[in-house]
Amino acid sequence: MAGARGDHRDAAGRWARTLAQWTIPDAILAVAPENPWGFPPALFDSRDAPVGALHRLAAAALPDGGTVLDVGCGGGAASMPLAGRAAHLTGVDRSPTMLASFARAAEQRGVGHTEVRGEWPAVAGDVPPADVVVCRNVAYNVPGVVELVTSLTDHAAGQVVVELTEEHPSVTLAPLWMAFWGLERPRGPTAGDFAEVLDDLGYRPVVERETRPASKANASADQVVAFVRRRLCLDPSRDPEVAAALAGLHGPGQDVVTSVVFAWSP
Repeated sequence: MAGARGDHRDAAGRWARTLAQWTIPDAILAVAPENPWGFPPALFDSRDAPVGALHRLAAAALPDGGTVLDVGCGGGAASMPLAGRAAHLTGVDRSPTMLASFARAAEQRGVGHTEVRGEWPAVAGDVPPADVVVCRNVAYNVPGVVELVTSLTDHAAGQVVVELTEEHPSVTLAPLWMAFWGLERPRGPTAGDFAEVLDDLGYRPVVERETRPASKANASADQVVAFVRRRLCLDPSRDPEVAAALAGLHGPGQDVVTSVVFAWSP
């Protein structure tokens, strides 16, 4: 349960300032052949997503035949494992391709579903509450973290469950940004920074950490290279260079990721 909300300006301000440092300079964006922030559906299929703490904590708070809201749903990795207990899943995402994947996955599982296209929390007013709200690997895309947290909480009748990687997922690409563009990248924000925001807002969540295979661990080498090259705003002709650079980065632990799951009640 949330307590009295404190002064969240420092933690939230640090979060926003650090995220702003990830902005790609206009000169690099101008030569990018495609949107660097896109997510290829093949790499984010809900069928390949491991079941973990997020799903266990969400299921514990979900009544039989209940409803789940999946914010930033992608293909439904956070919510599809709950389909056996939930009667209806609502997915919110800015990508129509991802929403189509979410809808197909729900149909295959025989669960009711609704798709809402748009950026959260901008579309929050158009989305009804649910018994449980899940949000996986989205927080690092939202500078307005206080509005994110409060809008998720306002939409949950029972529980909010948020998962994010321990570090910003692009931190591992920092050496490649330097190699290809001579561009310094930040080291944050982190899950610890998110915890400070929750604390300043008066929330005392259950927190669990888990290490598991990275979401792209089962992807082909070509898929991973194309994904990274897109992130780096490079032309497909640079794929061999990107592959070589990735090989140089690869080491123990590269195929696993540590995630932190936060669960709290409104």
